[in-house]
Amino acid sequence: MSSILLHEDSQVIVFDKPSGLAVQGGGGVEQSLDDLLVAFAKSNGKRPRLVHRLDRGTSGVIIVARTKPAAAFLSKEFSSRRARKTYVAVVEGKIPDGDEGVFDQPLVKVEEGGRPRMLIAKPDRKGKLSAATAWRVVSRTGNHAVLELSPETGRMHQIRAHLMGAGCPILGDHLYGTGQRSADRLMLHAQSLEITHPDGERRTFSAPVPSEFERVATRLGLALEYGT
Repeated sequence: MSSILLHEDSQVIVFDKPSGLAVQGGGGVEQSLDDLLVAFAKSNGKRPRLVHRLDRGTSGVIIVARTKPAAAFLSKEFSSRRARKTYVAVVEGKIPDGDEGVFDQPLVKVEEGGRPRMLIAKPDRKGKLSAATAWRVVSRTGNHAVLELSPETGRMHQIRAHLMGAGCPILGDHLYGTGQRSADRLMLHAQSLEITHPDGERRTFSAPVPSEFERVATRLGLALEYGT
């Protein structure tokens, strides 16, 4: 666990979750981050609480609460959209023409093959959910690019669905893209989280881009930092 630990104090723990580790248990999940939190349980047996999620294939920053008051505080940070999450993704397809913008198409939740997913909602579709994702091109070459993404809302699979709808799905995305034909993992990384700590201080926690992420970007001739 120490290898994925980014920060720990009396109220919160921050991890750099690896791709492939589920946040919670469920069907077909042998081990999850939630299971591992037992190692951080207090003497009374109470373990830290999850307050937000990352998809199983997504790597990067995730914060958990060590106490019930901290969990309530952080949950409100996320629900009120005061937490700012920044992701980086390697995508392929029709790369946006501009340097930055916002995907603001509403999404709708559907079931396909027993798996939930989000799709761009048609104008007359019921059950539409507003969704907005700010994007910026970090580097591009041909039909590939590295994008920096900041979701302004927190819908399930929001970034993945918006990129599929834009015609440039994330490499390695089995549900919204081409899967392992393009990469061995989902090329989406939660790079930083800016949030108010329960102590009242605004803080930013960051996780370095994984080595396998760098290798794919390098193979495609893409830079992971703007202007390099």
